[in-house]
Amino acid sequence: MFKLLMATMDRVKSSMQQVPNAIPKVIRRTGGANSLELEKENFERGQAVSINKAINTQEVAVKEKHARTCILGTHHEKGAHTFWAAVNRLPLSSNAVLCWKFCHVFHKLLRDGHPNVIKDSMRNKADLTDMSRMWGHLSEGYGKLCSIYLKLLITKMEFHIKNPRFPGNLQMSNRQLDEAGENDVNNFFQLTVEMFDYLECELNLFLGVFSSLDMSRSVSVTAAGQCRLAPLIQVILDSSHLYDYTVKLLFKLHSCLPADTLQGHRDRFQEQFKKLKSLFYRSSNLQYFKRLIQIPQLPENPPNFLRASALSEHISPVVVIPAESSSPESEHMVETDDLVDTDIPSLPAAVETKFDDLFGTSAAIDPFNFNSQNGMRKEDKDRLIEQLTREIQALKEELESFRLESGRLCQVLRGRVSELEAELAEQSHLRLQALGESEFLKAELDDLRRVREDTEKEQRSLTEIEKKAQANEQRYTKLKEKYTELVQSHADLLRKNAEVTRQVTVAQAAQDEVEDVRREMQEKVKAAHEAADRQEREQMEQFQQLQRELVSSRAELDSLKTSVASSQQASSEVLSTQLAALQSEKAELVQSLSKVDAELAAQGEELERVQSSLATERESGVKTAEALQNQLNEKESREQALESQLVAARWSSLQGAVEEAEKIIQDSLARIDDPAHISCTSSADYLASRCQASLDCIDRLHSAGDAFIADNTAGTAGPSGDRQGAGDACRKRRGVSELLRVVTQCGHLVGDTIVQGSATSHMVPVEQADALSESVKTCGAEALALLGRMKQQDGLAAADDGKLKAVLEAILATAEKLRPRGLELQQGELGDLVEQEMAATSAAVESAAARIEEMLNKSRAVDTGIKMEVNERILASCTELMRAIKELVLSSKHLQRDIVESGRGAASMKEFYAKNSRWTEGLISASKAVGWGATVMVDAADLVVQGKGKFEELMVCSHEIAASTAQLVAASKVKADKDSGNLHRLQQASRGVTQATAAVVASTKSGKSQIEEKDTMDFSSMTLTQIKRQEMDAQVLVLELETRLQKERERLGELRKKHYLLAGVAEGWGDNEEGTG
Repeated sequence: MFKLLMATMDRVKSSMQQVPNAIPKVIRRTGGANSLELEKENFERGQAVSINKAINTQEVAVKEKHARTCILGTHHEKGAHTFWAAVNRLPLSSNAVLCWKFCHVFHKLLRDGHPNVIKDSMRNKADLTDMSRMWGHLSEGYGKLCSIYLKLLITKMEFHIKNPRFPGNLQMSNRQLDEAGENDVNNFFQLTVEMFDYLECELNLFLGVFSSLDMSRSVSVTAAGQCRLAPLIQVILDSSHLYDYTVKLLFKLHSCLPADTLQGHRDRFQEQFKKLKSLFYRSSNLQYFKRLIQIPQLPENPPNFLRASALSEHISPVVVIPAESSSPESEHMVETDDLVDTDIPSLPAAVETKFDDLFGTSAAIDPFNFNSQNGMRKEDKDRLIEQLTREIQALKEELESFRLESGRLCQVLRGRVSELEAELAEQSHLRLQALGESEFLKAELDDLRRVREDTEKEQRSLTEIEKKAQANEQRYTKLKEKYTELVQSHADLLRKNAEVTRQVTVAQAAQDEVEDVRREMQEKVKAAHEAADRQEREQMEQFQQLQRELVSSRAELDSLKTSVASSQQASSEVLSTQLAALQSEKAELVQSLSKVDAELAAQGEELERVQSSLATERESGVKTAEALQNQLNEKESREQALESQLVAARWSSLQGAVEEAEKIIQDSLARIDDPAHISCTSSADYLASRCQASLDCIDRLHSAGDAFIADNTAGTAGPSGDRQGAGDACRKRRGVSELLRVVTQCGHLVGDTIVQGSATSHMVPVEQADALSESVKTCGAEALALLGRMKQQDGLAAADDGKLKAVLEAILATAEKLRPRGLELQQGELGDLVEQEMAATSAAVESAAARIEEMLNKSRAVDTGIKMEVNERILASCTELMRAIKELVLSSKHLQRDIVESGRGAASMKEFYAKNSRWTEGLISASKAVGWGATVMVDAADLVVQGKGKFEELMVCSHEIAASTAQLVAASKVKADKDSGNLHRLQQASRGVTQATAAVVASTKSGKSQIEEKDTMDFSSMTLTQIKRQEMDAQVLVLELETRLQKERERLGELRKKHYLLAGVAEGWGDNEEGTG
């Protein structure tokens, strides 16, 4: 109230000072220059003044005259450049009331301003959107209302940009509405949806304003309530038009489209109709709206769009604005068409502003507007001066009353100031106290922040672990699927191989039958040839003998004729007698000759018959031989076809196996580049075993490949003529089966070597890790190159595995260098080492017990009183612990002897230890830990007895011994029979060690509490400031100690992780798991 009075007094003072000089200035400036620059400058100044008066931080409604001036300015410059230039300088994002009044003025400009206002405002759409999003973070007050109002304005601008036929005030005729849709049902459908969205924003602002007001009070008569309710006049004007157009468009759509298609439109209209009707009814009951606007009432029920005749029953809602309702100060209503006259030159802004502030009227309708007068009579001037003098006198009286009232208020305020000063002193004292508490709360807040950060880190680590687990599960699933595919393909190949083998067997049997038939026919033909030749030789011999006899008989006949001719001369009688004898002999000879001729003819006939039969037999033999030769050729062709099919099947099987091996190696190379593989680790020992297995497999691959090539070469040399072909086929089948197995196994082993090599590189130094990673990648490349050459028939013989073997040998050498030194022991030495370590542990325990007894005697001789009592109690508990450890070691030896006796069989003890090397190394490590712990504990007890050590060291040593003995028990019982008596005794001894350790810790704590001095806390002589100072120092020390404790705990965790890692590497943990977990 006081501020309002002071502001009114200042305004009256300034008005009184300005009035005497205002009239001459106005009169003098009527004849001034009317240049374009001066006109523009005056226009911009006047617009800036009106905008600043309309948009301010006062929670009152925007005055209509200022908003009207802004609207006239947009028509004058045909745009909104001046408006946005002035608005961009206002802090709209920092004051919600200022932003709310800006939205009100901007809404008026969009409705009644120049049509270019919408286009000029679209370039500021992004800023309005950001401002709406910013105010939307507030859940109440003007902030939430500003966010809703800005969304409405953005929706209005977008609607008018998409539908330029609609003016800003949405006033259209039915014909213009039809033209806006271009008589297209699709355009009407989309236009209806956009109007629904537009009306939804209007209703949201309506509901937001009403929900922010306390309707139980008369808020509409207060300045704050009117500030919130004033923009709803524009909303009511827009909503009435949107409702009317929506009804008309829905009737038009129902006349063109099925009712089911428009079900969503009807549902949305029903919902908006109920809201709009309720809001109109609530608004009409408010006193503020009754004198400014006449709000229409919607019908009781919404229109029935399914009945076309209902359109004639629809009555468009009409909003009526009374003639003098534009301003609470009863300003006159001026039509826009009368005001928009851009030919009238702009008036000086300063003079117009002064008179507006003084009389509260618009320059266009003010009867005292001297700027519109070209001259003035003296009577008018005197009358004006008298009127102004009376106004000044009235203002002086009002000022005097204001001064009296302000004096009274000043006294009241001075008393209030005194009270506030007292409260300020008290608040200062409380502030000092609050500072201390704030420091303490800050410390607690820091602790809570650290706890929250730790929790967030653990949560992130848990999330990463879950992601890794999911990745591992997915990788396992993929590997399982690939393994299933490989098994299926391998089974298919085996089935194909069996089918090919069966076909080869059938072909071999057919070939054997053909060979038997061919050999039988050859033997028959040979026998027939031999018989024919033998018979022909016999006949030729008989014919030659008969020819010789005939020749000899003819020779004798000739000789007889010669002798007869010579003897005729000698004696006719003798001759006659001889002639008779000769004639008789001749007759005999002729008779014999005829017989010989007959026999010779018979022999000739027989010879011809034999020759004809021989020719017949030769022809049949030739035909039979030709048939057999044809069968043999067909069989050989079938054998060659089967052999080619068999070779193709072998090569397809080999290529399938090679492709599977390539996929396995490529998958291994892809796995080492997978980010999830970084967490996988492996040991150098297991890597070495994989490398050696890969080298052996490559040697077998080389041998199988050579055998395969030799078999193929022998098979292509020519077909075999006996049962040797069956043996060659069986040998080829065995060769290709062996090659397929070796190729698949080689792919698995080389892929496993690549993965394990990459996993091993995660546990070694950076240089060695980089070298090992490069080696495994080179190994994968060489393996793929070798398999690629093996896929080609002409490249199998030229496939060289030397490079791959060299890379694997390099990886093996690296793994041998990385192997822990503990694994370099010969297997035969493990048994001796176990006995030595167990004996050394027993000796260390005996020595520790002897030293404790010696320290006890020395303490009794030197110390007295409480110190002697404490030392005796601690040393006695240490002695009991050593005795329990000794019993535990002895029980462990007996249990190990039982384990060795029951598990070694016919082997020796050393062979059993060598066979179970991992278990043996665990026993060795546990024994070493027990002996070392006993020695360290004795040293710590000695220092405590001498007064040089810390009780905490003794307690830590006790806990370490308990952990070491637990490790020894676990290593001893891992292979023991659960019903063994020595195992029960070992467990009993372990419990005894645990109890003895607890006794040592308890006696140490008790002795520490007796020996340590306790400072008495006496704060009686300290002042409040000193106590506060000591409290702050104590808090600082507590924070430092807590920080140090947290760091030491983190360091302890890291040390334990490193110890576990080194112990695992030294003892070969993870080898039984074969690689990466």
